[in-house]
Amino acid sequence: MSAHIEVRDLAKSYHTASGPVHALTGIDLEVQRNEILTLLGPSGCGKSTLLSIMGGMLRPDRGTVLIGGVPSDGPDPRKIAMVFQDPGLFPWRTALENVEFGLELQGSPPGRRRGIALGLLEPLGLKGFEAKYPRELSGGMKQRVAIARALALDSEILLMDEPFGALDEQTRLLMGEWLLGVVRQTRKTIVFVTHSLQEAILLSQRIVVMTSRPGRIKAVYEVPLPYPRDPTAPEATALRAALWGQIREESLRAMESGL
Repeated sequence: MSAHIEVRDLAKSYHTASGPVHALTGIDLEVQRNEILTLLGPSGCGKSTLLSIMGGMLRPDRGTVLIGGVPSDGPDPRKIAMVFQDPGLFPWRTALENVEFGLELQGSPPGRRRGIALGLLEPLGLKGFEAKYPRELSGGMKQRVAIARALALDSEILLMDEPFGALDEQTRLLMGEWLLGVVRQTRKTIVFVTHSLQEAILLSQRIVVMTSRPGRIKAVYEVPLPYPRDPTAPEATALRAALWGQIREESLRAMESGL
């Protein structure tokens, strides 16, 4: 069976006033159906760029992205939904209206989109907050609304770019547990970008470590732990040490080369 997402020989550069910035080069990666795969690496290694190319938001300079065996030629919310660190909620729309937004763009009838939005908000612990505006919600609530908005599209693939990065550690861990529950219910394929080693270990089935810029794939780790995971388990501790060794090496290399 072919992978759900296939990335082949991907390269991407940005042109700036001071010259080209080589973000990615030679990326080959497969993400299996219903897998949670995390991209981990030093700042500036191209994790977010790779995610945006997978989602069709950016075009690579070289290489191909296949979704279900079909070349990607741009954003397609029927197949892929994206969630970012900034929830990006519309301040003039209520929580319910924000969740409905993508369905509204797709021309879904008002009754249907209202039913879908309500059905997502209640199990996410947002019952009673449907009529609240973003300014009236906590950071974790805003992020849950943003994820509900993505889930409302019923895309098979969910790409998440540090969705919990702005939250405090306690809320971040709780949101990670919540996300696992969502995945089990919806059977999504998820690619997750994070800087947190613990988050990667607790959530992922595989962890991809990227080099400093230009980003390449340095190592891929299987996470041999059942859910729910104990971060103090010997296997988790050993994996954390191995990941930190890889990230530390690449971060030092980036600092020494001025990247």
